[in-house]
Amino acid sequence: MFRMEPNPLLFRDLTYIFLAAVIGGLVVWRFRLPLILGFVLGGIVISPFTPGPHISDLHSFEVFAEVGVVLLMFSIGVEFSISDLMRVKWVALVGAPIGILLMLGIAIGVGKLAGWSIAQGLVIGAAVSVASTMVLARLLADSGKLNETYGRVTIAITLVEDLAVICMTVVLPVFGGSGEGGLAKAAWTLGKALLLLVPLAFLAIKVIPRLLRRVKLTCNPELFLLVAIAICLGTAALAQAVGFSVALGAFLAGLSISGSEDLHDAHIQLVPLRDAFVALFFVSLGTLIDPKVIFNSLPLLAVMLLLIVVGKFLIWTIVVWVFRYPIRTAIAVASGLTQIGELSFVVVQVARSAGMVAENVFSTVIAASLISILLNVFIVRGTFAWLDRRLPAPNRLPRQRGEE
Repeated sequence: MFRMEPNPLLFRDLTYIFLAAVIGGLVVWRFRLPLILGFVLGGIVISPFTPGPHISDLHSFEVFAEVGVVLLMFSIGVEFSISDLMRVKWVALVGAPIGILLMLGIAIGVGKLAGWSIAQGLVIGAAVSVASTMVLARLLADSGKLNETYGRVTIAITLVEDLAVICMTVVLPVFGGSGEGGLAKAAWTLGKALLLLVPLAFLAIKVIPRLLRRVKLTCNPELFLLVAIAICLGTAALAQAVGFSVALGAFLAGLSISGSEDLHDAHIQLVPLRDAFVALFFVSLGTLIDPKVIFNSLPLLAVMLLLIVVGKFLIWTIVVWVFRYPIRTAIAVASGLTQIGELSFVVVQVARSAGMVAENVFSTVIAASLISILLNVFIVRGTFAWLDRRLPAPNRLPRQRGEE
């Protein structure tokens, strides 16, 4: 009879990971910083590249980390509100793609001056062009600005960036192949992806809500939770089977219930499980950071941080201001977007798998994300303090184009 032998190292490593998440989270919580930062810092402490206790096998937790990405994208889909997006539709649906393209162009231009290949410049530009919706939502909620014009515009832009990441994960691997005609291949791949997306979207929007409503009639929360998990993971697996990323499938599963209040119970019950796997995901990312590699890539890290902090601040200030928002709102939005987060990891990981960038770029992007999130907290606080002194908010702002 087949017998599975227990692996004590696996459970020891899992204990290390969650202890690192708890301790790192408590430390950053004490300083009112995003928990993500503590999770990744905890991962660095238990990585094989630093002294002290460390996990034995990094690859053992890749599956767990992938589940964290799936649950995270499912939550983003649930929180994606079409009505909120329409209130600031012009700056989000038109301005956000313009800002992303400008960031890509600047990164490629800077890359040429720095001696990067076009592919590396494209990947770095894609990675630094998307901010973390999760980090921003937490900062806005903590500061009570989530429902202000600044908060709505910022979140709307990051939601469009989340959608752009899906396109990036489809298109970037094409540029990693050899041969000519990369743009044509990318266009063809994206076209096929959009075509295959139709039945997948139909399943997510028409079938999943009906199934969840039937299950909810049982009034059994355990069964409802299991069905929600099965739908989330199943849709992600189906998306992967037809050539998409698991992140896209999970996003569609969340989007399918975003407009129905009575189905939000599925999301609410998944939140504790999601938070556990997301913590594991970020700790696992921290274990991949090799301080020696980063030390040898300090010029690359410096350029990335300049692109994130200075480049994105200038681009988003101009973009939001061009769409006829007050300069105060434009500066506030730009300050919030001067960071990168979890989706940047997804982008650079796809590019690394396609052979477009080396290992040092992956580690440097993670380091740049950590530093940018840390800096972003102080940039946002300092920006609002400066705005309150120099550009105090009027009692009543005029209605902006795109707001209803």
